[in-house]
Amino acid sequence: MCWYLIHTKPARESLAEQHLERQGYEVYLPRLQERARRERAERIVPLFPRYLFLSLIEGHQALSPVRYSSGVSTVVRFGTDYTVVPGKIIEGLRERADPATGLHRLTTRPAPARGTTVRITEGPFEGLAGVFEREAGRDRVVVLLTLLGQESRVRLPAHCLLPDRAA
Repeated sequence: MCWYLIHTKPARESLAEQHLERQGYEVYLPRLQERARRERAERIVPLFPRYLFLSLIEGHQALSPVRYSSGVSTVVRFGTDYTVVPGKIIEGLRERADPATGLHRLTTRPAPARGTTVRITEGPFEGLAGVFEREAGRDRVVVLLTLLGQESRVRLPAHCLLPDRAA
């Protein structure tokens, strides 16, 4: 058995999954439970938007009908070769999913305490140390930086901070 990477049409991952399974292919579409940005409800979305994994038994199933299935855009290739995904990657994804629901959860680091010294890991302020002030929305934070002798509040993506161990 080989796993292939399938690129789907926009927002048609589930449709492609249904049609491919109906044709006898084994399909794996990892899903994620996330909070909608403007709503309070949670929703289930693909972990990798517009992609799913398809397994077929070499010599018994053909890959060519996959390209013409509803919801499928193409079978991903590098040059002339189809992309083969190692089975260990699929196993790893399945192991990380919640055993009861099969859904993945993205873990985010808790925000540092106000006043904690942090180091910026990427972007135009990379390498600078600052003081964590507060969260500013879902994925952003405000950090106090000393720039040109003055303290300035800077909004940054939350993933760009690490606790500053040198402080």
